Amino acid sequence: MTKLLCDMAVSVDGFITGDGPAPGRGLGDGAVLHDWYWNGEARSRVVPEFRLSETTRDFIDPFAERVGAVVAGRNSYDDARGWGGGSPHPTAPLVVLSHRPAPAGATPAQRFATSIEDAVAAAREAAGDRDVGLMGGGVLTTALAAGLVDEIVVHQVPVLLGAGRRLFQELPGHIRLTLVQALPAPGVTHLHYRVER
Repeated sequence: MTKLLCDMAVSVDGFITGDGPAPGRGLGDGAVLHDWYWNGEARSRVVPEFRLSETTRDFIDPFAERVGAVVAGRNSYDDARGWGGGSPHPTAPLVVLSHRPAPAGATPAQRFATSIEDAVAAAREAAGDRDVGLMGGGVLTTALAAGLVDEIVVHQVPVLLGAGRRLFQELPGHIRLTLVQALPAPGVTHLHYRVER
């Protein structure tokens, strides 16, 4: 069965961007969160531009290979300038959760939905028998509140950003997680959790 999973880099103090994320500024002053994508010698099998440590590649590539569609929030979409009409994943179509209409630069490869349920349904249809990736703190929080998330993968970067967008916004209550794997790697610690229901 298709799983819903989040796979995001986060600072030790819980931010997925630095201060001032915006269109053209991407992660604001939080670009350091993705340094580990480029500081290794092992090329990703899924995203060949990534130069990872071998440990990191062996951890993240199986997750990336599982993803058949991505649901991203509108802030992520706008800050990334719509991924140039594509998706943050090289082979997975994109569904954007937004209460605003699609911008003029949106392409037919990008779908827009106004509820998390509709966004996830569209992504599951596009993903077929593969998994759906979630991108953005608002999308993750909304999907958790709706009881839709199966797994959370965080790549914890050893930095304190002090400001930015948080990974988790206000949650409806306690959500229990089970740690599946913790793997230290150069510049990052990979943490894989299963969401308990």
